[in-house]
Amino acid sequence: MHYDDLSPYAYPITEDGDVFTEVSSGVRFVTVRDAYRRLNIGWLETGRPWTAGPAPAEFASKLLTVLEEQAVNQALGVHECDLCPEPLDDAHPWYEPRPGHRRASTGTGEIRVPGAPGTAYAAPSLIGHYVLDHSYLPPREFVDAVLAFDLQDRSAAYPSIAFPWIPDDAELYDARFE
Repeated sequence: MHYDDLSPYAYPITEDGDVFTEVSSGVRFVTVRDAYRRLNIGWLETGRPWTAGPAPAEFASKLLTVLEEQAVNQALGVHECDLCPEPLDDAHPWYEPRPGHRRASTGTGEIRVPGAPGTAYAAPSLIGHYVLDHSYLPPREFVDAVLAFDLQDRSAAYPSIAFPWIPDDAELYDARFE
């Protein structure tokens, strides 16, 4: 699925807002509705233009940390990178990197990175693979936002979720009690 970098986010499965998964437990979900404007970053597709170049090492490292700490709009299936020349062999675990790659070439969700006040960047979880294995170079403002993202700056109501702009009245769904 392709969206131009910095275009307004409009992924169809999230019409009710962003659903953040509590990474540590995997069973608590917080839905945030219209709390910020979202801009697309890194929604790449074969045959569509994108910027390539070396990413700053500090940015790549911080991006990987964000990907480990945050999970947004997790799907039940996986999306396989179509920039890779060959589909994954059925015997290859989807969550492991291909030979010669540093990141898995499949994704199951997204991340959010706070930008200017009231704006967040929406990127697929494959963005780490795109940056490290395909030399995708996101726009400078996203690189700067990732570097400035303090992963310890969290909502007082939801301190286990690595994102600062979750309002106290966000909807909580706790699968432990269902």
